[in-house]
Amino acid sequence: MPEVPRFSLQDKVVRDQVTGLSWSRSANPAGWPLFWDEAKQYVTSLNQEGYLGHNDWRLPNRRELFSLMDYTQANPALPPEHPFTQVELAWYWSATPYAANPAYAWYVHTEGGRMFFGDKGRSYYVWPVRGQSTVLPATGGPEPISGAAWPAPRWEAQGQTVRDHLDGLSWSQSADLASGPVSWFQAVEMAQEAETARLGGLGGWRLPSIAELELLVDAGRAFPALDPAAPFRDLQPQYWSSTTSGYDPDWAMALYLDKGGVGVGMKKDAHYHLWLVSGPKGAD
Repeated sequence: MPEVPRFSLQDKVVRDQVTGLSWSRSANPAGWPLFWDEAKQYVTSLNQEGYLGHNDWRLPNRRELFSLMDYTQANPALPPEHPFTQVELAWYWSATPYAANPAYAWYVHTEGGRMFFGDKGRSYYVWPVRGQSTVLPATGGPEPISGAAWPAPRWEAQGQTVRDHLDGLSWSQSADLASGPVSWFQAVEMAQEAETARLGGLGGWRLPSIAELELLVDAGRAFPALDPAAPFRDLQPQYWSSTTSGYDPDWAMALYLDKGGVGVGMKKDAHYHLWLVSGPKGAD
């Protein structure tokens, strides 16, 4: 966690000290939900009027919206010290289109932090952002062009493991270590077994956080939403994370790798697959 407060309030603009992005303090400046095209037009109108003294506002990409989520919290799933106002417990549009269907775009629900895609012809809320982050990697989708570039090459196969040079973490090359869906409790137990056995000669094996799993997503792809250069095998559609839902401790966050979404599952149910990571755990 940062030693200084995460958010800095500058009049009605909030700067995120972690990502370097600036958000409107009001999480609903439009006052009502908008269609996706209307949302983009609305942000254009903000720039024309110099909203809050700036003319470089834009619709955030999916990873930028996701970066605001705090999964220890719910209603809203935002850091407890946040200074935002008018936060709707609802879906918020991102600028990132869904790769499998251009009629859809990604959105994030502030109630518990889920991230899925929805019809651009439906109405959801708009939260403008400005600035470029050197910390958040690009989404991989065609637009908006924002975020840090991926290293080239990003992936390095190392026997039974794959190193991601984007964040320095190593993943099990097999993305289905349990050979089928397991409960969250079984996944945690199997992670401990892999750590004891030093899978691939490495230590530090654990269930990844939802933030670490989401970083694997290439939003320019679907089925799976993963860089085709990634040298993994046994890919499955859904994965457990170590992140307990702040909305209900009986649930944990999960990644839908087939589409690229973030959802939740009941820990007791054997619905999701096991993919392990090794390396220092970052902020979730």
